[in-house]
Amino acid sequence: MDEFAEALRTAITNRGLGLERLREHLSQNGVSVSLATLSYWQTGRSRPERTKSLQAVVHLEHILKVPPGHLSELLGPPRSRGRRLRRAPAPLSSFWPSPRPVEHALHDLDTQWDDQLVRVSQQDFVTVGADRTERGFRSRQVLSASMNGPDRWVVIMHVDERDRPLPQVRALKNCMVGRVVTDEPEGLLVAELVFERPLLHGESVVIEHELVNQAPGPLATSYERKFRLPAREYVLEVTFEGDVPASVLQLADGSAVDPGRTLLDVALDVQPGVRGFRWTW
Repeated sequence: MDEFAEALRTAITNRGLGLERLREHLSQNGVSVSLATLSYWQTGRSRPERTKSLQAVVHLEHILKVPPGHLSELLGPPRSRGRRLRRAPAPLSSFWPSPRPVEHALHDLDTQWDDQLVRVSQQDFVTVGADRTERGFRSRQVLSASMNGPDRWVVIMHVDERDRPLPQVRALKNCMVGRVVTDEPEGLLVAELVFERPLLHGESVVIEHELVNQAPGPLATSYERKFRLPAREYVLEVTFEGDVPASVLQLADGSAVDPGRTLLDVALDVQPGVRGFRWTW
C-alpha cells in the first residue's frame, strides 16, 4: 500500500475538496499541477519526486489543513528509475542566449513531465518564402512515456527580429493548444500542446503542430532545433520557394553544405545540443 497516496486521499476526503478545486487553490499559490497529476498522486499511480512537485506537497498540506510534514514525510527518498540514476538534464532554459526571460515565461506552465517523455522521433519541416522570409514550420513528434502521467509537450520559440509579429501556434494532430505565454520585446513564445489524455508508462503518442508567421515574416537566415534530452531520430527539411542561399553551414559540426532548393539533415541517436542550418543570401 502506498502510504502517501492513502494519506493524500484521506486528507482530500476529510477536507471535502474536489480535485479541480484543489488545483485552483494550488494555482492561487503560484503552483501549477494538472488534474491528471493530482489523480495519479492520490491513487498511487505516480508520486511527487521532482523539486516543483515536492514544493506542491508542502502547499497541499496547508490547503488540506494537515500538520506540516504529514504528507511529505511519507515520500521518503526518490525512487531510482532503472538500474542507475541518470545525470540530471539541463534546465529547459539552458540552451537560450538569455535564459532569464525563458524561465519567466515557463513559470506559469506545467513543465514537470518534460523529463518523462522519451524523444523517439523529431521531424521539422521549414518553409522559406520567395521573399526570403520564414513562412512557418510544421513539427511532428513521436513521444513515449517513461512513467504514468505525461499529458503535454512544451514548445519554446524565439525570433531574432523583435519588430516582427510572433507566430501563431496551431495544433494539427492528437493535441490541442493549452496555455500560451508571449514576450514580444524578447521575441519569445512558449506554448503547451496538451495530449488528448495522459499517457501510461510505455505508451506512445504522435503529435503534430505548426507555427505560422504573420506578415511581414522574419528574414530567414537559420533554423535551430535545441535538444535538451537525447532523441533516437531527427529529420529536418528546409525548403526554399525562391532564391537558393549563397552558402550553408551545418550547425551540428560546423561543416559547409552545398546550397540547394532543399536542405536535409537526418540523424540517429542525437545527443543534447543544437542541430540545424545557418545560411547567407
